[in-house]
Amino acid sequence: MSSGHLCAQDNIVRLVNEYGKFDKWCVREIKESGIIGGKTKYLYEFYGDGDTLRTGKTPYTSPKNYLWRTNNVLAVVAGVVKTNNTVFPEKRGEGYCARIETHVEEVKALGIVNMDVTCQGALLLGSLPEPIRDTKDPMAKVMYGLPFDGTPKALMFDYKADVGHETIRGTGFSKLRPMGYPDYAQVTCILQKRWEDEDGEIHALRVATGIERITESVSQWQNGHCIELQYGDITFMPEYKSYMALKNGVDQEAYHAINSKGKNVIVHEDGWAAPGTRPNFMVVSFLSSCEEAFYGGVGNTLWIDNVQIVM
Repeated sequence: MSSGHLCAQDNIVRLVNEYGKFDKWCVREIKESGIIGGKTKYLYEFYGDGDTLRTGKTPYTSPKNYLWRTNNVLAVVAGVVKTNNTVFPEKRGEGYCARIETHVEEVKALGIVNMDVTCQGALLLGSLPEPIRDTKDPMAKVMYGLPFDGTPKALMFDYKADVGHETIRGTGFSKLRPMGYPDYAQVTCILQKRWEDEDGEIHALRVATGIERITESVSQWQNGHCIELQYGDITFMPEYKSYMALKNGVDQEAYHAINSKGKNVIVHEDGWAAPGTRPNFMVVSFLSSCEEAFYGGVGNTLWIDNVQIVM
């Protein structure tokens, strides 16, 4: 690896770890459309020094060197301005942590629209371009991950959790439907070797895997919790679970990326990388729900602090 690559890798780790302390937040103040009530809503991002940004319909743009993103988002559908906020700052000691939750977002206008949508909280490395224009193919709207060629040992963080709430389906097109089974939080850290073929399709090999479902509620902070990264094919390991499987582009959980032609395409994980393969991409995410879009344990809450990539 060149010294330039090493510097870039070290800088990414530094920036991820620095903002992963969650001690500095800004808030976006947005007035929703009058047709749905015209309320002033607030969307949080963990950078800045308590700034309040009155953004109106202005899409969010990440500041330089800010690699994280929440799924706190501005939507403009058929001219109607709507927001959703699922990640919040919460006081912890002398600083703050991030509270990630699953809830139902109501969109109501008498005689016009009456929708209840289950919204999962997400905190991730990557981007979520705004504004959201529709509810189709929600996974395609989030660009999980960033270029990275290091080989970390683990993802470390502090957490507490309130999980196991009943999964509720809320697509917005029918009444809320209890599904009769629990939902849990999920933390993911994976490394991939990605490439683009001549047709613009993006492929990947899974270099390393660190995925954990948080299935127990814990009211006290669990400090320095580590998810170790396992390199290569992990399907033979006793710790392997079905949710750690390759995302082969068939199911709706597949990651998306923008190819060299500017097109949004599925990332096809074609297999497990051979030992010694260097990654060129890293995905890190903290989710309050492990269900598909519009399904989730309403009330699930995951508190996160002091996220670090351990090299």
